[in-house]
Amino acid sequence: MTYDVAVIGAGAMGSAAAWALAAAGREVVVLEQFTLGHERGGSHGATRLYRAAVDDAGIAELTERARPLWRELEAESGETLLEETGGIDHGMSDASIEAFRSLHAATGAVLSAAEAAERWPGFRFETPVLYQPGSGRLYAERAVHALQVVAGRSGAEFRVQSPVRSLRTHDGLVELDVPGGAVRARHVVVTAGPWTPRLVGGLVPLPPFRVTQEQPRFFAPLWDELEWPSFVHHGPTSYGLYEPGSGVKVGLHATGPEVDPDTRDFQPEPERDAALLQYVEQWYPGLDPHRSTAISCLYDNTPTSDFVIDRAGPVTVAAGFSGQGFKFVPLVGAFVRDLVTGGAPAPRRFGFQR
Repeated sequence: MTYDVAVIGAGAMGSAAAWALAAAGREVVVLEQFTLGHERGGSHGATRLYRAAVDDAGIAELTERARPLWRELEAESGETLLEETGGIDHGMSDASIEAFRSLHAATGAVLSAAEAAERWPGFRFETPVLYQPGSGRLYAERAVHALQVVAGRSGAEFRVQSPVRSLRTHDGLVELDVPGGAVRARHVVVTAGPWTPRLVGGLVPLPPFRVTQEQPRFFAPLWDELEWPSFVHHGPTSYGLYEPGSGVKVGLHATGPEVDPDTRDFQPEPERDAALLQYVEQWYPGLDPHRSTAISCLYDNTPTSDFVIDRAGPVTVAAGFSGQGFKFVPLVGAFVRDLVTGGAPAPRRFGFQR
């Protein structure tokens, strides 16, 4: 059988692409090498941050473009996916603070360290705090499942345990080598995260990818009444949020060791883990550094941390999200749909050529 579009990878980005393409009337098959909802890539786990960049106008604008698409997915799926709990950034330079004042004058506020500490005593602050009430948390695993459900309702087919061993163009089609025989499609969308370079090397001009295993932890709050907005600290760059039932997730951003996604051990690297524990003890007086649980996730990083969302012939790629892309998931699906169907291109900063 020949499909309009074959999507490789049924994580968040692949499922969003399937939703957008199937809703546009395309016949879509999604090929997943593991099972739906597996824990080997970058889409597993219960929660992610939703926040607009404080000093990058382009990324801030894309975050707001994604918000109504999240609400649309909620309406279609009947699930709560985005909760606006508020979000804070601190440790910013004076220039970034002024950029925030300009970009977010109508939707944010700059608080002194003392004002912020009074409101959020679980944190330690030494610099002004940038507050965005519209930031919050996304329910990640719930969102991926919701995307798959609504995509399926529009006719998208999901095939699990279907690793793509290779792909090639032939007679105007793309042939994908999978167990049980080839799948043919007029277009292929590669949303395979850290496995992407292996699949499209030589077919599209990807920037170099660096795959790392990151190791945040969930920490137990010392007092139940503490309020925990989503947060980013820029010295060192760290992030976190409160996850109901699990505690407060804190991670040091993009500091993990390079790994092979097929042979990673899921275990925290001791020195990096000790640095995280020391960091939490220093900066989070409302958390108990002695009561925590380590977790593991993958980043597929580009040199600039900008994403790759672009098309070359019958191959579209959406990858390299560097641990920062989940808030854009339904928007990435829309970008992919437009690339496949001949609509508007994705922002130029996400192109193959930088």
